[in-house]
Amino acid sequence: MAPQVLNIDTSGGRMSQVAALLETLKREMKAAGITYAMAGAQLGLSESSIKRLFSDQHLSLERLEQLCALVGLDITTLVRKMGEERKRIAMLSREQEREVAAHPKLLLVAICVLNRLSFDEIVATYTIGEHECIQLLARLDRLKIIDLLPNNRFRLVVDEDFRWIPDGPIQRFFRREVQPAFLDSNFTGSGEKLLFQSGMLSRAAMDTLQRRMEKLLAEFNEQHQADIELPLEQRFGCSILVAMRAWEFAYFSQFRRQPSAKQV
Repeated sequence: MAPQVLNIDTSGGRMSQVAALLETLKREMKAAGITYAMAGAQLGLSESSIKRLFSDQHLSLERLEQLCALVGLDITTLVRKMGEERKRIAMLSREQEREVAAHPKLLLVAICVLNRLSFDEIVATYTIGEHECIQLLARLDRLKIIDLLPNNRFRLVVDEDFRWIPDGPIQRFFRREVQPAFLDSNFTGSGEKLLFQSGMLSRAAMDTLQRRMEKLLAEFNEQHQADIELPLEQRFGCSILVAMRAWEFAYFSQFRRQPSAKQV
């Protein structure tokens, strides 16, 4: 008899149920310290074959059961965990953000866990000792950003579409401290690019371009998720700034005969 293939309705939602289920399994494997290579060795498959199972999102129920068994779960429990993850918070409260923004190392570790660095990678990369890192992770656990697990492991529990509050404490910190430093570059180095274009657009055209900007950021986040399994030495801290607004440079507006009365 041919193996039964996992086939879940994917007609609705931001992410198909199959994709969400496999993302949940990937997080469980990462939390348990199980790599694709280790999973392949247990199942008699190559590392690339395991990667294809996840990327193609097409696998038999038997294979799914085998993968679940590696992390001590059955399919029912995995589905329940997927449901729990879909209830994850997409945004902190202002009080929570204020706490994170007020402590540089707490903010640093929060960014690290959002970028899927492990405990060992955080300690090896930054001047944060093991005890201090555990304390910082415990604070993130209380803030409901992670679940702190045994052996210094943790599971990210915020939504895949997690965002900082618009004009909230974190965004104000980044606008004040990070944005000027980010733009203080000639953007001619490897992996760098700066594009700036001015023109005159209708409101409809601006709306269209802003929707495309949102899609670009969504693609950036998708690529971020796709590269999570790569070793840390193959990943680089990377930022993208996408902005547009109707404005006129004050150096030019000083020469207007009358102030512009146009409203966007």
